[in-house]
Amino acid sequence: MAVAAALTLLLAACDDGGGSTSAGGRTKITVAALPLTDSAALYLARDRGLFTKEGLDVRIQPVQQSIQALPALAKGQVDVIASANYVTFLQADEKGTLDLRILAEGVRVAPHMMDVLVPKDSGIKSVADLAGKKVAVNILNNIQSLTLNAILDAKGVGRPVYRQIAFPQMGPALERGQVDAVHAVEPFDSAIQGELKAKVLLDGGSAPVQSLPISGYVTTQKFATGHPKEAAAFQRAIEAASKIAAQDPGAVREELPKYTKVTADQSRSIGLPTYPASTDAAQLRRLTELMAKQGLLKKAVDPSTLLVK
Repeated sequence: MAVAAALTLLLAACDDGGGSTSAGGRTKITVAALPLTDSAALYLARDRGLFTKEGLDVRIQPVQQSIQALPALAKGQVDVIASANYVTFLQADEKGTLDLRILAEGVRVAPHMMDVLVPKDSGIKSVADLAGKKVAVNILNNIQSLTLNAILDAKGVGRPVYRQIAFPQMGPALERGQVDAVHAVEPFDSAIQGELKAKVLLDGGSAPVQSLPISGYVTTQKFATGHPKEAAAFQRAIEAASKIAAQDPGAVREELPKYTKVTADQSRSIGLPTYPASTDAAQLRRLTELMAKQGLLKKAVDPSTLLVK
């Protein structure tokens, strides 16, 4: 699946973007996006005509991991990455492989938007039992292990051993016993519970990571400064859509079956993240400080310097 996504993204690179004009006179912007609840504002903006209202022709390119789109973003082959986990992109910015700019917040952690799941007959009965066990995360040394480590450290219990398994493969890996637990986000979280009758061992949105910003809409400094009107228009559309998502969760639940494998019935019960209508540098600083504490950044950066204003 990763190879297929990469090839699809490569094909997208052949298309025009970054300020070219479509037949309707709107400016084209290519956005790579994951099929997660994090991307709901992007699809709401598309389907509610918010991008059209802003004079944009937004082309959405699905990917399975935002890290797959990082090289394309750096090369200008895509203009924006939606539902981009901040950890990957903050690290790339620190290393100098990407001149990162944040257009808008995507989501913040909310209760049960991600959970640690174990098989229904698992011998893991408590959070303390996770110590030394194999836990699947989508990407190693990233937002899932970062937040789970913070929760476990606060509880004073040992950490697990992480295994990198893409979200769509977590259910099969758990069923085959390749891992002892999975740290799954929605909509995969609910799907694994429904299909395997897996049990929730731990709410991945619990203290001390409540309301922590975890993903956003990112671009490069080159795009932000080279296309300031388009960047501002995209930002306004996403923030308007995020406001809809925050005020009307039903709109998100209606949107999910259109771009994820979630059914209409499943969408009514899955745990949704928080959709902030504006970007808060102080909240983002919580994330960078936590990253620095766990060694994922050499030092905490000032997020306000990365925001497109």
